[in-house]
Amino acid sequence: MRSETLSRDVTVVGGGLAGVNAAVAAARLGRTVALITNRPVLGGNSSSEVRVWVVGATGHGKNHNAREGGIMGELFLENQYRNPQGNPYFWDTTVLDLVRQEPNIALHLNTDVREVSCAEGRISSVTGWMMGSERLITFESPIFLDCTGDGLVGHLAGARHRIGREGRAEYGEPWAPELPDDITLGSTLLFYTKDAGEPVRYVPPSFAKDITGTSIPERRIIRAGDNGCAYWWIEFGGELDTVHDNDRIRDELWSVIYGIWDYIKNSGRFDAETMTLEWVGALPGKREYRRFLGDYVLTQHDVLGQTPFEDRIAFGGWSIDLHPPQGMYAREDGAKQRYADGIYHIPYRSIYSQNVPNLLMAGRNISASHVAFGSTRVMATCATIGQAAGTAAGLCVAGGVAPRELDVHDLRTTLLREDASIVGLPYEDPSDLARTATASASSTLSRFEVETSAEPWPLEADAGLILPVDPALDAVELLLDAAAGTELVVDLYDPGLGQNYVPRELITSRAVRVEPGKNQWLRVDLSFQPDQAQNVFLLIRANPDVSLQVADRPTPGVLCLTRVPLRPQDEAPQPLREWSDAGLLRRTFCFRSGPTGAFAPSRALDGFQRPHAGPHMWVSGELPATLELSWPAPVTVGRVDVLADDDVNEDLINLHHHRTPFEVMPTLVRDYRVEARQGDGWRTVSEARGNRRRRNVHDVEPVTTDALRIVVDSSNGTPYAHVVAVRVYE
Repeated sequence: MRSETLSRDVTVVGGGLAGVNAAVAAARLGRTVALITNRPVLGGNSSSEVRVWVVGATGHGKNHNAREGGIMGELFLENQYRNPQGNPYFWDTTVLDLVRQEPNIALHLNTDVREVSCAEGRISSVTGWMMGSERLITFESPIFLDCTGDGLVGHLAGARHRIGREGRAEYGEPWAPELPDDITLGSTLLFYTKDAGEPVRYVPPSFAKDITGTSIPERRIIRAGDNGCAYWWIEFGGELDTVHDNDRIRDELWSVIYGIWDYIKNSGRFDAETMTLEWVGALPGKREYRRFLGDYVLTQHDVLGQTPFEDRIAFGGWSIDLHPPQGMYAREDGAKQRYADGIYHIPYRSIYSQNVPNLLMAGRNISASHVAFGSTRVMATCATIGQAAGTAAGLCVAGGVAPRELDVHDLRTTLLREDASIVGLPYEDPSDLARTATASASSTLSRFEVETSAEPWPLEADAGLILPVDPALDAVELLLDAAAGTELVVDLYDPGLGQNYVPRELITSRAVRVEPGKNQWLRVDLSFQPDQAQNVFLLIRANPDVSLQVADRPTPGVLCLTRVPLRPQDEAPQPLREWSDAGLLRRTFCFRSGPTGAFAPSRALDGFQRPHAGPHMWVSGELPATLELSWPAPVTVGRVDVLADDDVNEDLINLHHHRTPFEVMPTLVRDYRVEARQGDGWRTVSEARGNRRRRNVHDVEPVTTDALRIVVDSSNGTPYAHVVAVRVYE
C-alpha cells in the first residue's frame, strides 16, 4: 500500500454529470482540480453501469427552448454526433474525453472517499482509497465540492442536511405530507434485451420473484421489446434507508427483473421466443438521500411559481416527479407529476453549505425540499448546477473568499461568458468590446412567409402557433383547406413570462368565416402592438371541417404545437402538459404575418444567449451571408467568441429514448471565417470549417481595427445563417 498527498485548488468528489461539469468548469477558469469517483467510469447514473437517460428541463419535449447549454450542452451535441445509436459505452467515452481534454484536471477513478478532516469547521482534506492500485490518497484544497449524490463528504464534515420529507406546515407545500417522515424516492435497476435470431430458453434463477403474486402485472406496463428506462418503475427502497440498505434493495430489484423476464418468456402472453437478456444492471440507480441545507431551501412554490431569483445560476424544468414509497409494489400510479408553465430558476444560495464555509454541492443533494427535489434531481439539471458550482469554486479560489462571500454578479457574468444555462438575464461584461459596436448584415430574415405546403394537418385538436412579435402583429394569414363553410376561432394569448410557451393571458379572440375550398389563405386581423418585443401564442380552435397546411421545414423563432388530452391522474389542468409538438417540431404551419425585426443584426449583440420573449439571434435572408460589427474608433482584438444556434428546442437524450434524424444540428453554422478590416480591405484572422459546436472561441493575433465581420459560407442544413452572439475581447 502506498500513501500520497495531492494538493489542488479545487477538489470535486463524485464523478456523475454534476461532478464532471463542476470539474471542467473550474479547470477552464485556470484552476487545478482533483476529480474523484468511486466508480471505474464517469457519468454516474447515466453511465454504462446504470444507463439512465439524461433528461432535464425539456421534460421530454414538453418545455420548449429549454435544453441545457454550457458544458452539458456540449455533451449533448457531441454525443449526438458520435453516438446517434445511443450506445452506453460510447457515452462513457464521450464524458471521459471531455474530462481528459482538460489538462488542469487530475482524474481519480475507482477512488472511494471515506475520510474527511476538518479544522475550525472547514474541510482541510478528504482521503480516498484506490483499491485496485492500493493507494491511500489525501486530497487537500481550499474549496471542496460534494457531488456524490448521497452527500457522504458533507455529512462527514458535519454539514447540516435532511433525509426524507418535510411536513406540510414547514414550507406550506401542498404536495408535502401532513407530518414529516424519513421516506425517500427508491432505487432502480434496469435491463436490456435483444433478439438472438433463434429460440432462446429461459430458466429463471431460484431468487426470481413470481410477479403474478404482486400488483405489478396489473398496475405496470410490461412489453417484451421495452428496454432501459421504459422500466423506470422497477423501483424499491423508499421505505428503507437507500444507502445502508443498498444491498437489500439491489437483491429485491434483481428478483423482480428476473421475475419479469420469466413472465415475458414463459407466461405465453408475449411473442418473445427468440429474445434474450443482453444486460442487467448490478448497481442500483439511487434517486434520493441527503439534501444539504444552504442559505436558501428551494420549495414547491419556487418551482411552480417560477421565482425570479436575483442570484439565479441555473434552471430546471422537469416536472415535480414524486413516486409512491412502495415503488413497484404500489397499487397507485408509479409517479405523481406537476409541471410549472415553463422553466424555473435555481438560486446560488442553494448550492453552498450554510455551516461548512468551504463546501459547495451540486446534483441531487442541493438545498431543496423533498417536493422541489422531485424536479431538481434529474441529471441534466444536476449538470447545470455542477457548472455553476465549479465556476463558483474557481472564482472563490482566485479571490480567496468563501462561497457565501462570493460576488454573485461576478459569478453570473463568468457563467454567461462560458455560455452556461441561465435564462432571462443578459450578458453584461464591460470587457466585451461587442457591447459598444454597431451591427449590420448583408441580409436578414425580415418577414414571416411560410407558403409552400407539404401536407394537410386535420384540425382535430386545438393547434398552437408561437411566434415573436417585434414590433407589432397586425394580422396572421393561415393556409388551410375547408371541407364545408364554417367559422374558425383564433385566440391570441400572452405567454406571460419570457421563458414560457403556453397560453396564459388572453389578449383577443377572433371568429373568422371560412368558405369551402382548398389551399386558401385566411386572414385573421389581430392589431396587437406590445410595449416591447415578446412571443405570442396563437391558439387555433379545433374544427373538424378544417385542415391547416404544414410545411416540410421549421421556421426560425417559431413553434407549432397541438393540444393533447390530459391524463386521468392529473389533479388540475397543466398548460405545459396539454401541449405537444406531436411531430411538428421540425415543421411549421404555413402562415404569413408580415415584417419582423426579431432577427435583426443587433440581436446578436443584445446580451441574451438563449430565447427569452423572442429568439435573440441574427438570422440571414440567404447564404452566404455576413454579419459586421463596427466601432466609432479602432479597438484591439485578441479573441472573438461566436455562439451559433444549436436549436435548444430540440430534445437530445443519451441512450435509447429517441433518435433525431441528424447527427449535427442543422441550425449550426458550418463554414465561416472571422475577418478584420485593414485599410480598405478585409483580412481573415480566424476561420472554422466543418463546425458542429455551438460555442467557438477564436484566439487571434492581436489586431487593431474598427470593424470585424463573420462571413458564413454554409450551415449544417438550414438555408440561413443563425448567429446567437458575437463577443470580442482584447
